[in-house]
Amino acid sequence: MTMSAVWYLRRLSRMGPREVGGRAGDAVRRRRWRSARPGCPSVTGARFTAVLPAGTIAAVPSDAAKRLVADADRLMEGHAEYFGVSRDDLADPDWWYDPKTGRRAPFGYAFDVPYRDEDAVGDIKQIWELSRHQYLTVLAGAYAITGDERYAERVAEHLRSWWAANPPLRGVHWISGIELGIRLLSWVWVRRLLDGWPGVTELFEDNPVALNQIWHHQRWLAAFPSRGSSANNHVIAEAAGQLAGACAFGWFPSSARWRADALRSLERHLRGNTFASGLNRELASEYHGLVLELGLAAVAEADAADVPVPPSIRLVLLRMTDALAAIVDSRLRPPRQGDADDGHGLIVDGAGTDRWASLLATGDAVFGRRDWWPDVTGTDVRTPLLAALVKPTELSVTRPASRPAHFPDAGLTILRGPEGIWCRCDGGPHGFLSIAAHAHADALSVEVRHDGVDVLADPGTFCYHGQPEWRQYFRSTLGHNTLQVDGADQSVSGGPFLWTRHARSRVLVADTADTSDGGTARWCAEHDGYQRTVHRRRVELTAATQELKVIDEVRGPRRAVRLAFHLGPAIVADLVGNWAVLTWTREGEDRFAVLDLPGQLRWQAHRGESDPPLGWYSAGFGRKEPATTLIGTGFADGTEGFTTVLRFRG
Repeated sequence: MTMSAVWYLRRLSRMGPREVGGRAGDAVRRRRWRSARPGCPSVTGARFTAVLPAGTIAAVPSDAAKRLVADADRLMEGHAEYFGVSRDDLADPDWWYDPKTGRRAPFGYAFDVPYRDEDAVGDIKQIWELSRHQYLTVLAGAYAITGDERYAERVAEHLRSWWAANPPLRGVHWISGIELGIRLLSWVWVRRLLDGWPGVTELFEDNPVALNQIWHHQRWLAAFPSRGSSANNHVIAEAAGQLAGACAFGWFPSSARWRADALRSLERHLRGNTFASGLNRELASEYHGLVLELGLAAVAEADAADVPVPPSIRLVLLRMTDALAAIVDSRLRPPRQGDADDGHGLIVDGAGTDRWASLLATGDAVFGRRDWWPDVTGTDVRTPLLAALVKPTELSVTRPASRPAHFPDAGLTILRGPEGIWCRCDGGPHGFLSIAAHAHADALSVEVRHDGVDVLADPGTFCYHGQPEWRQYFRSTLGHNTLQVDGADQSVSGGPFLWTRHARSRVLVADTADTSDGGTARWCAEHDGYQRTVHRRRVELTAATQELKVIDEVRGPRRAVRLAFHLGPAIVADLVGNWAVLTWTREGEDRFAVLDLPGQLRWQAHRGESDPPLGWYSAGFGRKEPATTLIGTGFADGTEGFTTVLRFRG
């Protein structure tokens, strides 16, 4: 039996009967579509009416506009970077080329392309990212701001090139619904931002090729929604893109049906993907941002088209915004929990714009900020654009009166202390749905920052396909600040996006009382990921002494253990015995801390090791850099715990 067959059997075991039936129907439809390819219905009198209100572009802050135009100029010169790989070919890109491996995806019927096979296709993320056309929204935004037709003409050249190279159902760009959904949303914004350019109707409304592409994108999305155990952020992107297209490009006989179906799907799956507390159920912080961006963009499209939006959609987005405001650190950075692939719903900003500050600014403009929200000082382009389209709406909801610190349904707790001390404690579910695709084996892990600097860091994600040993490391138990038993992960992996057994965690104590008077915040949780053994962890943050204490207990028979603490890339560590002095610099000021590690364990520092991987930090998808990891090795016999104390000084 091949590994592929083993994976398919494991994947099938995580599906319910309804999902199996739906996927069987999808398979039949794919076979039928191979030979039956209808053309786009005839369209006459198409008009684009979802334009920005007068004065919207003038309201864009000048510094945000300058960042956008600077990025657009780099794109005009052919330069961009995706996932750590620099590209200089964007003046005339090859849409199927992967610059990382040098491979080019094969042509043919879309559903025959083995996109998970990097040897045959290349790095699929590299190939797909450019064709989300989010760089075209940047170029179109530069036209809207400057009126310089060079940007519009480049957008038109690239769209015509893409449409010619990627006819419906041919090739790698017709495989994944999330790609079609985000691309469709990008096209809506390209059309909107190019409004006023003399060639825009010839490019879109009066262009049979464009109409054919738009129609086939929406037909595809209507036919192949993400189902069952795969109905995570992908289905949100599909619904948001479909809704945007059916609202802004509502020129087809099926547009009304597509619009209604997309709105129902968005309402259902936004609720399904979000805890009542407002946190995303995938427990992957970047996907919280992606889903929030997609949801806000979808509401903007519906409002622009005067399509009524169910109040439940706005309520979920409001709760997500408040939750984001609650969990960010002193520099507006959220946790680095779970998978992250640098995915965005809508890009109309240049480099240097803070994504999370931008989301909070948009939330303020759409819903209004609470008094406890952190201050947002940066500027962006996206906020005034979305705010101009979203209709003010009164929502009947009670919002938090003070900053939440414990989210029981998500099992996430934030402990805060002076000097921007921020500690995330993880006692929640392993992940979302039966496969928990974007989860890591990180039960009871902690993440600690000092004024926004990663001290005890979550190492990140780095990759998805093509490098299995690195994928395994970054999502493993040893790859997080927690305790590993007998060399195994707490949860059992069945593939790069599949977990076949999930560790169950529960929070026992979450005392997050205000520590401004020098008091102590406490957290305690345990999980059952190891048979016959329970790992329990207590964390105490004492503000008066700027001291964080972590106590690990292993209840059960004698077991071999490894306790890991991953330091951020800015941290220099001097380890002597079980005592580590940590130093770093923040805005020209030297800082340091002392890490007093359990003496019962034998401690060793690791940095930048590859066989096996250990001692790495991934700041973004496709990028990694050496960082120090401290590993304590020994045995637990259930008679005493392991106590670690982190003391901040200076």
